Amino acid sequence: MAQSDCGKFCDAAASDAESCCQREIATVSKCNASKVFPDKIYKSVQLKGENVTGMTCECGVFGAIACGEYPTNLDIAQMICLGLVALQHRGQESAGICTSLGKSSKNFSVHKGMGMINNIFNDEAIRKLKGNLGIGHTRYSTSAASEAVNCQPFVVHTAHGALAIAHNGELVNCESLRREVLDRGVGLSTHSDSELIAQSLCCAPEDVSEHDGPNWPARIRHFMTLAPLSYSLVVLHKDKIYAVRDSYGNRPLCLGKIVPFDAGHANIEDQIAEGWVVSSESCGFLSIGARYVREVEPGEIIELSRNGYRTVDIVERPDYKRMAFCIFEYVYFARSDSMFEGQMVYSARLQCGRQLARESPLDADLVSSVPESGTAAAHGYARESGLPFGEVLCKNRYVGRTFIQPSTRLRQLGVAKKFGALAQNVEGKRIVLVDDSIVRGNTIGPIIKLLRDAGATEVHIRIASPPLQYPCYMGINIPTREELIANKLNATQLANHVGADSLAYLSVEGLVKAVQTNKSHVNPIKSGYCTACLTGEYPGGLPEELSW
Repeated sequence: MAQSDCGKFCDAAASDAESCCQREIATVSKCNASKVFPDKIYKSVQLKGENVTGMTCECGVFGAIACGEYPTNLDIAQMICLGLVALQHRGQESAGICTSLGKSSKNFSVHKGMGMINNIFNDEAIRKLKGNLGIGHTRYSTSAASEAVNCQPFVVHTAHGALAIAHNGELVNCESLRREVLDRGVGLSTHSDSELIAQSLCCAPEDVSEHDGPNWPARIRHFMTLAPLSYSLVVLHKDKIYAVRDSYGNRPLCLGKIVPFDAGHANIEDQIAEGWVVSSESCGFLSIGARYVREVEPGEIIELSRNGYRTVDIVERPDYKRMAFCIFEYVYFARSDSMFEGQMVYSARLQCGRQLARESPLDADLVSSVPESGTAAAHGYARESGLPFGEVLCKNRYVGRTFIQPSTRLRQLGVAKKFGALAQNVEGKRIVLVDDSIVRGNTIGPIIKLLRDAGATEVHIRIASPPLQYPCYMGINIPTREELIANKLNATQLANHVGADSLAYLSVEGLVKAVQTNKSHVNPIKSGYCTACLTGEYPGGLPEELSW
C-alpha cells in the first residue's frame, strides 16, 4: 500500500492519480467548505499589551487531602508542590497552591506567581501554606495575557465561605455563560474561564434547596449541564475537595491513594490510606508516596474528605454522543509514564511507531527520533521494521519546549540551541527520523539540515500522528488554520520544503488503532477520542463566536 496526500492508505494511491483518498479529500473539502471555523478572536485578534487579560490554556491540576485526625502529619503543601513539579510539562508560565486547615470556611492560604514552580515555591512559601488539604495548578497561556491576575487557583469569597478552583481545559460556550453571569449583576474582573466557573458555582440552582447549607455537588452538576466541555476541575471548600471531569472526558483526571512509606509494590487495596490525591496525570504519584487508583470517569463528581472518597454524582452526556478523550494527550502532551485508560502513555506511543512502520515502511540504515516525545514511537518503528535504533540528536535539556514559545522567530532560534548532531552515528547513514507531530513546520527543517551537515546521506521523516489541520477550541495551543503547515503543503510538498527525502504521517485510523491496542478495555460505550484537530469533527460542535 502507498500513502496518499491525505495521509490514508490504499492500493490506488500508488497508481491512480484520482485515488479513492484524493476523491475523499475533495468530498471532505466540499463538506467543510460550508463550515466556518471561527478564529479564536481572543487569541489572534485581541490587542497585545500589559493591561490585556484573557486565558485559554492547557494546564495541570492537582489536589491532596489527608485522612484521619487533623492536624495531619503529612506535609500537604509540599506534596502539592511536588505533584505540580511532575506536571510542569503541562505549563511553565505560572503556578499556584491554595490550602485549607479544614476547620473554617472563611480563609485559605494562597501563594501564586509567574514562572517555573521551583522559582515560585521556596521553603518560606511552603511553610506559610499550612493546611490539611489543598489544590494546585500549573499553567501556560495561549493568549496574550501572561500576567499574575490569571494565575490559578482562582479564589472567590461566597456567602458560604471561600471557594477555590483550578481548571484545565477551555469552555467552548464561555460566551453564553459569561452573559448569564453578567445578567445576574455579577461583575467579572478577567476573561478567565476559571473565574467564570467560580462565579457560576456561587449561585445555587433554583430547584435546589439549601436550608441546611450549600449543596456544592448540586451546584457543580448545574454548571456541568450548562457547560458540556472542556474541563477537568478541582474545587476546594473548607474540608472537602471535589474532582470533576466533563461528560465527554475530554481532559484527563485521575485519582491516587497516599500509602505508608514502606508500602512498596504491595496490593494497593490492602494498604491503609493516609490520604488521597487527584491529578491531571498519574506521573507524579510515586514521587509523593501515592499509588494510582483509577481515572475520574467522564461526567463524574468525586468528593474527597478526611474519611476517603465517594462518587456523589455522574452527569451523563447525550446518548448519541461518544466519549471524546483528547487523543493529543497520547501524541504529545502527557508524560510517557502517565496512565490513561489502563495503559501507560509510553506503550501507546510505542504502538503508534509500530503502526507507522506498517503504513510507511522504508529501506534505511538507522531509525532515530527527535527527542524526547518522538523516542517511544521511534523504538516502535524500529522494532516493527527490524531496523536498528540509534540516537542521532543530542538535546540541550535546559531549553523549553518550542511548541509553546509565542513567536515563529523564537521557535526557529530555539532549534539552533536545542539540538546537536551525534556526527559519528550520522555520517554516511540513511536515517528514518521519527517525530510525534508537525504543527507549524518551523523546527523540522533546521534539524534535517543539522543531520545533513553532519554527514547523513538520506533523511526520511516519519510523523507518529496525522497532519494537524484544524484549530482546537478545547484548550490546546492550535489557534488558527493558517498557522498549521498541513493546510498549506501536503506530505510530498512539505518534504521538499523542509529538505527531507520523504515524509509520511500516521493515518487517523492508524492512530486510533494504536492507542487502543493495549487498553484494558475497548468498550465502545466507554471509549472514544476527540480528533477534531485532525478531522474537523468537534465533539460538541463548533463553538460560539465570541463578542468580547
